[in-house]
Amino acid sequence: MSDKNIQPIIKNIWFLILFINIGCFSCKKGEPIPIPTWTVDQVSISTDKACYKPNEQVTFNIDNHLPATTKIRYKYLNETIYETSLNGLTWNWKVPSDDFKGYMIDLYDIINGAEKIYGSIAVDVSSSWSHFPRYGFLSKYPKLADSEMEIVMNNLNRYHINGIQFYDWEYKHHLPLAGTNTNPFSIWKDIMNRDTYLSTVKQYINLSHQHGMMAMFYNLGFGALNDAYYDGVSEQWFLYTDKNHVNRDQFNLPCPPFKSNIYLLDPSNIGWQNYIGAKNNDVYSVFNFDGFHIDQLGDRGKALFTYTGNTINLDEAYPSLIESMKRTASDKKLVMNAVNQYGQQGIVSKPVEFLYTEVWSPNEGYKNLADIITANDALSNNSKKTVLAAYMNYDLANNPGYFNTPGVLLTDAVIFAFGGSHLELGEHMLSKEYFPNENLQMNNDLKTSLSKYYDFLVAYENLLRDGGIFNNPTITSSGNQLQLANWPPQSGKVAVIGKDFSSKQVLHLINFANAISFDWRDKNGTQTIPKTIQNCTLYFSTNKTVSKVWYASPDVNFGTSSKLAFTQSGNQVSFILPSLQYWDMIVIEYQ
Repeated sequence: MSDKNIQPIIKNIWFLILFINIGCFSCKKGEPIPIPTWTVDQVSISTDKACYKPNEQVTFNIDNHLPATTKIRYKYLNETIYETSLNGLTWNWKVPSDDFKGYMIDLYDIINGAEKIYGSIAVDVSSSWSHFPRYGFLSKYPKLADSEMEIVMNNLNRYHINGIQFYDWEYKHHLPLAGTNTNPFSIWKDIMNRDTYLSTVKQYINLSHQHGMMAMFYNLGFGALNDAYYDGVSEQWFLYTDKNHVNRDQFNLPCPPFKSNIYLLDPSNIGWQNYIGAKNNDVYSVFNFDGFHIDQLGDRGKALFTYTGNTINLDEAYPSLIESMKRTASDKKLVMNAVNQYGQQGIVSKPVEFLYTEVWSPNEGYKNLADIITANDALSNNSKKTVLAAYMNYDLANNPGYFNTPGVLLTDAVIFAFGGSHLELGEHMLSKEYFPNENLQMNNDLKTSLSKYYDFLVAYENLLRDGGIFNNPTITSSGNQLQLANWPPQSGKVAVIGKDFSSKQVLHLINFANAISFDWRDKNGTQTIPKTIQNCTLYFSTNKTVSKVWYASPDVNFGTSSKLAFTQSGNQVSFILPSLQYWDMIVIEYQ
């Protein structure tokens, strides 16, 4: 052993001698040496899965010891359903038998007569991911150690992501599997000429399943590279910009670094459908993917023709493609992108798990996000939830830097309050439509805040994403402390989003009072932090008798709910809102 290795040991021995001597100076003869105590302000809680089936067991872990008097509290909305003492750093809980429910679990103590919350985490109990989809992504598959992949997946698990889109994993758009189903390649080049390893893709799929997540492989539903002819793709299947099938429609890419431009095919052509369906089955025979995430390119903005010279409307061609993919692999799940809602009316009635919209101009306002979600709700008769691919800080991401926390949180507050979820989390956070772009990173403040927002989305999913009718309640504030206005946002105002559940009224307050813009993308990362408003008296009008008022916020007390004192005089209910920064949810329950 070298002198360098001995030095830390000697140092630790001296610290131990010093501790023993100090302890002996402060105790009487024969008394035990006092053990030092310290105060833990908060802990990080994790679970072993992103979601659970009814009656399944959750394993919780915390990263620090808490006082012996700490309690574990399990809540459904504002009701405590079970409580017990904390004992150690790990414990289990068998979730209730009710399906499609969200719960909040917090650790708390009573200190000097006041409640102290050390941390919280949500638990989603859902037998199907499509009921409350929370979609994430992966975008690079080099040679990775298992430990590296586990870090990525554990992080996504902490945000309760229950489905993963495997972006740009494929060999070629028209030939997604590299090699054959009996002899797949161990390494291949993706569309960007990046090395992709079979072992990495397979292990990411395994880790997805271990965390209760669906693994969906991404591909354009009707794209081919420049060598497609040699792989059996017929020229009669392509789309053309002229009636004489001279010029194929194509999506241009810079080559290099990309392998090839992408040439588009007729999604409704039976020959193409049979071809790509068979190639997808080759994929399924090698990889344990749960389904196919079908991409498109939106409105092409020009006339398109089949090989025989017939005009084609792409949005009308998608339904038969979806049906064909389901027939080819009936046990596999499907999701299809509706770029700026293009084709959504035809997609909605087909066997897709949920409605997925990639949002582009002119849908750049917070109001547009809400309109897309509510339009999808109407199209599906509230039977399919919405996931928005909405890329934040788009121009800021042209260079390395950090996401702007206020911009991200305000956008998520709007999406979540209207019952949607946001495709934004993978190995990094999304800022561009090319998912591997990672110029922008999340700072620690955003990471911490966002975990609370996703806890909030899960814990209160039965209010956020499960029924109710949006309405415009009458709510005012005392004095000029809080300027309120029903949705959509108004300059200098806090936006109110109401939702009626008959037995209760939900009020979402989103603080745009000092927002410099109502553009959700916050392209240059300039959105400002909302000024926190505290102890504001609110007045709510109702002709029903109120039994309870409570509130919760992802910005306060780890998202846990608190009961509010209230008074009712006739049709007016008054209560004090403790705090509002970005987003509060107030629930008024009726007798």
